[in-house]
Amino acid sequence: MATVAAPRRFCRCACFYTENLYVARYGLHVRFRNEQQLRRDYGPILRSRGCVSAKDFQQLLAELEQEVERRQRLGPESAARKALIASSYHPARPEVYDSLQDAALAPEFLAVAEYSVSPGADLKGLLQRLETVSEEKRIYRVPVFTAPFCQALLEELEHFEQSDMPKGRPNTMNNYGVLLHELGLDEPLMTPLRERFLQPVMALLYPDCGGGQLDSHRAFVVKYAPGQDLELGCHYDNAELTLNVALGKVFTGGALYFGGLFQAPAALTEPLEVEHVVGQGVLHRGGQLHGARPLGTGERWNLVVWLRASAVRNRLCPMCRCEPDLVDDEGFSDGFTREEPTTVDVCALT
Repeated sequence: MATVAAPRRFCRCACFYTENLYVARYGLHVRFRNEQQLRRDYGPILRSRGCVSAKDFQQLLAELEQEVERRQRLGPESAARKALIASSYHPARPEVYDSLQDAALAPEFLAVAEYSVSPGADLKGLLQRLETVSEEKRIYRVPVFTAPFCQALLEELEHFEQSDMPKGRPNTMNNYGVLLHELGLDEPLMTPLRERFLQPVMALLYPDCGGGQLDSHRAFVVKYAPGQDLELGCHYDNAELTLNVALGKVFTGGALYFGGLFQAPAALTEPLEVEHVVGQGVLHRGGQLHGARPLGTGERWNLVVWLRASAVRNRLCPMCRCEPDLVDDEGFSDGFTREEPTTVDVCALT
């Protein structure tokens, strides 16, 4: 009798609860274990950025404690939101929940994916079908979705935003947007996008970063608008590889900017700027230092997909840069697994 493999259980690294806590007011990511450690490690730089009085520091301390508590509740609260949305939410554009069809994808993207699985496909041939934004930084661009699909997805996202359904933050830095797995778009849209299209492309572009071993993702949409988030500070993604697609709307400003691989933010002096093009996706390594310039006018919505390979991250957490201390969690979590990783050349280890 044939046996069916049990679903894989994905985990977080315990550093999620202590490392890389973002303090937007001071433009700083911090490690936080207790007040004494915070004062010792960050006192001088916090004072230089305006955290001067005892009241300032106590306010910061309370915010960090609240953020740690929020992160500890994330898994169960996200699962509860997803269940409520599945039972009570009525989509405006139900067709975006159908299984991903080729008609939703730009012809250029389909051609790139088709080439990537063809006999004899290699990096040189693939690069002839992509825009190379930076050869040195290994940043590329390609149209991903058609204009009608971008419009339909945006209409659905706005409808959900205006509904009374509960909403989780897209990530630890953005406050406005949508987690696609909570909305029910992981299974029909994001998983086939990763498995059928992105993986063969990434296998050729980034074989040293687990591009051919992608086994999970975290997909979310971020929104920038007046009175909401306007910009995004320097950071690395909790991902081996990232796809960032501009969905719309009409806007000025908000360009992406890039530094080096795992470069310290303070050392960023001459970043590479990349303008958004609606429907097109920027491909880059998760460890590439990057951020977003302030929005000028309008609204900007972007789909961000963090692509993860457990064979890579099980050896070295990209956030704390140590062997991961695994904690069980819900869904794809942060893409770590308890299985032994396969042998792989890891760019993050170099």
